Amino acid sequence: MKQATIYSIASDLGVSASTVSRAFSRPDLVKQSVREQILKKAEEVGYQPNRAARGLATGRTGVYGLLVPDITNPFFPPLIRAVQRAAAERDAEMLLIDSERSSSRESDLIQRIRPQVDGMILASPRLPSQRIKTLLSGMPSVVVNRTMRGFATVVCDNTTALQSAADHLYELGHRRFALLRGPSASWAAERRARAIREWSGRDDVELIELGPFEAQFADGRSAASRIVDSGATAVFAFDDLMAAGVIAGLSDIGEHVPRDRSIVGCDDVLLARTMTPSLTTVTAPLDLLGASAVELLSLLLAGQTARDIVLEGELALRGTVAPLG
Repeated sequence: MKQATIYSIASDLGVSASTVSRAFSRPDLVKQSVREQILKKAEEVGYQPNRAARGLATGRTGVYGLLVPDITNPFFPPLIRAVQRAAAERDAEMLLIDSERSSSRESDLIQRIRPQVDGMILASPRLPSQRIKTLLSGMPSVVVNRTMRGFATVVCDNTTALQSAADHLYELGHRRFALLRGPSASWAAERRARAIREWSGRDDVELIELGPFEAQFADGRSAASRIVDSGATAVFAFDDLMAAGVIAGLSDIGEHVPRDRSIVGCDDVLLARTMTPSLTTVTAPLDLLGASAVELLSLLLAGQTARDIVLEGELALRGTVAPLG
């Protein structure tokens, strides 16, 4: 059987070979109905585009780079899957790199994979802004979970939801709050801390800040004794993983949540919904974060302007908050 090519497919469908090529390499430039016909015919005749040959012809690899700081943190797997799915819809692959919470590794990894990808998506990067600008100069790039001048960004603003959680705890009688700050290099940690600080500026509320801590179960667990010593009856943890660690640490010293203290997390990862009691937290639209990042990167690769996207977190009241006893 004669091997299928873009030319044979083009001849069968009555379109140009360049249209067939763009259906695979630049789907945004091909009418949806035409692309569907091309993809269907390609499947029928067993045609698979050669990425290496396409790269030589177009200067594109068909690969998007995605950098995350810690693949073991449950915030990132749903985001990774969302990016992968959105990339696949554009006939692109995803190259994942994990910096293991190290700024120096971030720098090294970005430099290593830059020649292999068409563009980069950086999720919660730790490097200083100027260093990132230097590393990615001239490359279409999108930053997720951090605002950065000169880059297209997608962020989730949790300010309103966190302050609503604080209002709810206040109504339940809590007046002394502990804030467990997240990683010192994290933009999200600073934003979340600022939201609670702004809310706490009232005469009858005391806010005790602890940290910074890494977004780790162990860090939350180790903070439990400091929370008890502070006298805080309500706790804001940087994220759900840290909150789960706090609950475990309090249990280690004989306390029960929410009977003795109320806990609020952030992000609403799977762990938050499956632990007992289920965690009061702020839901982040992770699927939309990932899909939006790929959408912005696709616009940049097409030479278009990409606007910043701000999504809103939503408060999810569950079993880890209760009236002050």
